[in-house]
Amino acid sequence: MSDASDISPLDLAALLASRVCHDIISPVGAITNGLEVLEEESGEEMRTFAMDLIKKSARQASAKLQFARLAFGAAGSAGAEIDLGDAENVARGYMAGEKANLEWTAIRVLMPKNKVKLLLNLLLIATHAVPRGGTIHVTVTGSSTEPTFSLACTGLNSRIPPHIDEQLQGDLGDQMPDAHMVQPIYAGLLARAAGMKVSVAKEGETVEFRAEPVVAEVA
Repeated sequence: MSDASDISPLDLAALLASRVCHDIISPVGAITNGLEVLEEESGEEMRTFAMDLIKKSARQASAKLQFARLAFGAAGSAGAEIDLGDAENVARGYMAGEKANLEWTAIRVLMPKNKVKLLLNLLLIATHAVPRGGTIHVTVTGSSTEPTFSLACTGLNSRIPPHIDEQLQGDLGDQMPDAHMVQPIYAGLLARAAGMKVSVAKEGETVEFRAEPVVAEVA
């Protein structure tokens, strides 16, 4: 295995399914635990705690599923567009359960779906750049058909995730893809399908992921 294009469609689908399930398992498990407490406990304090846990976990599960539907799902037929405002809403819902805070600067426009999916997948990758929390500032500039995305991640001990640049470019080396690697692999595939290139750089305590249109070379 050396190139992302070598991954079969079936394997890619399986890896993405594993990635989504990984996000959903935790809040769903917490809901189950809360229900068990309700069945076993009669004390008002514990029952209140259980209900709070169930409500919070249900909101998290719903937010993660809504995010996954837009970031990984078909979201309409080929060539469909996605409202960038909808992307912002699901991103804010997802990030409410993460350590980092989200700042979003973009006008609300319809944008080709692969570009919006790329932006959301880059947001997931960006959370790994600030594992101890911080701020992720998403900025969208340019036109709706040729946008530029910037995700500036600032926080204590910010870092560029290992091998992320190679994985975004589709260069897997000797690594076998797994559910942890599929995020940048899929983001790279989306970027190439959308005619965009992704770069990552670190300056001080800020890691920036940047996606911009590929400029065609003049013959």
